[in-house]
Amino acid sequence: MKQASKQLAAPAVAFLALTLAAPASAVDLDAGDYTALPGGTNALVIYGQYATRNELYSKGNQVPINPRLDSEIGILRGVHFMDVGGHIIDPQFLLPFGRLSAKDDISALGSKSGVGDLILASAIWFTRPGDKTHFAITPYLWLPTGTYDRNQPLSLGEHRYKFALQAGYSTELAPRVNWDLAGDVTLFGKNTDANDGQGGATTLKQKALYEFQTHLRYQLTPVLDLRVGLFHTFGGETELGGVNQGDRQITTKFNVGTAWFVAPTVQLIATYGRDIKVREGFKINNQVNLRLLTLF
Repeated sequence: MKQASKQLAAPAVAFLALTLAAPASAVDLDAGDYTALPGGTNALVIYGQYATRNELYSKGNQVPINPRLDSEIGILRGVHFMDVGGHIIDPQFLLPFGRLSAKDDISALGSKSGVGDLILASAIWFTRPGDKTHFAITPYLWLPTGTYDRNQPLSLGEHRYKFALQAGYSTELAPRVNWDLAGDVTLFGKNTDANDGQGGATTLKQKALYEFQTHLRYQLTPVLDLRVGLFHTFGGETELGGVNQGDRQITTKFNVGTAWFVAPTVQLIATYGRDIKVREGFKINNQVNLRLLTLF
């Protein structure tokens, strides 16, 4: 019975590993990310995320095993703001890295450290720095540069290209109160070296994945805020070796936290979150995110 449970869990673990390299499952934001900064500004950002998962779901039903999957993920991000033709753009890169660890009933899957796929992006703003309302569109491109081995159940790289297009809006609702809203769609290339379940290679395809997210911020002081976010992701059903896996994603989660400018050009963000409802894959029961940003 225990061996059968492990066999059932393995495909879900492998699928989760494909998505962990990105900043949260789709294109998760921090509140205020769509606030434009003046051209010539540079930003260096370091993210750290620790998450635990101890419930596994298939088609909305909890799988009757005792799994645990922990992740320690970091992201190095560099951003340069430019004024081009009256529009602010911010060409940037994001490089994920970290470690995945399987425990309890799925401990046979072991652990894996490595580098995720390099992400290139650039927002294009249709509003100006200093405005109370900001709107931008951001294309993202994932390059298959990360650590990947089809014979390893856990990998941080995906061995495929991905493209996402996101629109983001931020506005001041009232004095000290700001609202952010964003939506995106992620399109997936083929992974032609996916594991067919018997150690051989096959092709993994995936349908488009959609996400909507909203954030509220309350400015306690000019340098300190409280924030809450709500995220909803759906779609992304996969096909392995021509067989539809019936693993359409529907995930709703939240986070709460704070942001503090510890110095005029240095900001620290800390949030805590967890999944509210999951249709497919692991449910995150604890997730702590830290972000350190330096402007220069």
